[in-house]
Amino acid sequence: MIFDIENTRHDFPILKKKVNNKKLVYLDSAASAQKPLSVINSMKRFQEEEYSNVHRGIHYLSNLATDQYELSRKKVKDFINANSENEIIFTMGATDAINLVAQSLSHDFFTKEDEIILTVMEHHSNIVPWHFLREKCGVNIKWINCDDNGNIKVKDFIKAISNKTKLISITQMSNVLGSEIPLKEIISIAHDKNIRVLVDGCQGIAHLNTDVQDLDCDYYVFSGHKLYGPTGVGVLYGKYDLLETMHPWRGGGEMINEVFKDKVTYSKPPSKFEAGTPNIVQAVGLGAAIDYFNEKKKQGLFHYEEKIAKYFHNEMSKLPRVKVYGKENLKSPMVSFTVDGSHPHDIATIVDKEGVAIRAGQHCTQPLLDFFNLSSTARASIGMYTNKNDIDIFINSLDKAISFFD
Repeated sequence: MIFDIENTRHDFPILKKKVNNKKLVYLDSAASAQKPLSVINSMKRFQEEEYSNVHRGIHYLSNLATDQYELSRKKVKDFINANSENEIIFTMGATDAINLVAQSLSHDFFTKEDEIILTVMEHHSNIVPWHFLREKCGVNIKWINCDDNGNIKVKDFIKAISNKTKLISITQMSNVLGSEIPLKEIISIAHDKNIRVLVDGCQGIAHLNTDVQDLDCDYYVFSGHKLYGPTGVGVLYGKYDLLETMHPWRGGGEMINEVFKDKVTYSKPPSKFEAGTPNIVQAVGLGAAIDYFNEKKKQGLFHYEEKIAKYFHNEMSKLPRVKVYGKENLKSPMVSFTVDGSHPHDIATIVDKEGVAIRAGQHCTQPLLDFFNLSSTARASIGMYTNKNDIDIFINSLDKAISFFD
């Protein structure tokens, strides 16, 4: 099948919006992707016709809502090829999922002087929770550097691993450089040393085929809103035998087996980690987003994105005074850059006047920007709805911004 970009764009109602009386060009999908009508309508329909609390009722609506909620869990399981639906935990997002793992493992997995290995490309959401453990448990954080294009050397991991290393937590795709990581090799090396690996899939999930059994990672997290689904929902995948041994992070209803005055016992995963009334509507929306995304994948989404990305990088290379970070990553869905003689915030403000939405700042990656000796960059990122006209409008608006600072 051939990917139909115009038909795809028609599915996203926000693209009809005018910004500053100009056509909206949305190039901020790495921060959060727009939502297709099928996702919007699924959540609306669920709330109008099927909504109730889940798991706890025996009435018709409760059973119907539970079926929809658990169907979304199955969709996630199939989407990332988990072994069981019981390995899929719904969270508030990837940040919530990483904090869940960190706090759970702080109970009896980590001890003082244990080591966690991170890369300088990690998002703050995959850094700060481990700093909490550094403060709480006395663990040490070790860092792996990348090169200017975000490439990582496996030998650097081999050197960094010691007999105190307990966990590697690593991005699947850099949200600044778009670089892909040799995950399978790193995971294999880690497992040979009995080291667990958590993969932050926030960017990778929307642009790469992801199979957690093939990767053999111990944990995998992603957020729904970067997969064209709603905010407020994310996923933690964990190997079931590991989830069984982990202490729950939050306490409340649903995650318990029995509660007495002097003790409490816990449910099996995934319920053990889903305390309280869950994000039911958002989970249903995530299921609809996965359905939509799968259909676009069948039509050749990844091939289409690769062509648009290469076109984008090629057009950027023609502009004067522009420095692209990760410029060799021609398939990268994001382009992070600076313009000589201007601040990224000023660039973002000027192109916004032309209806173009990009991001400027640290992108929650201060260690990476420190590595480049930068305080901020501008970043434009594509989605499945990005066409060549979007790129051309952005290039023209950026060229105007560059001229403004001459």
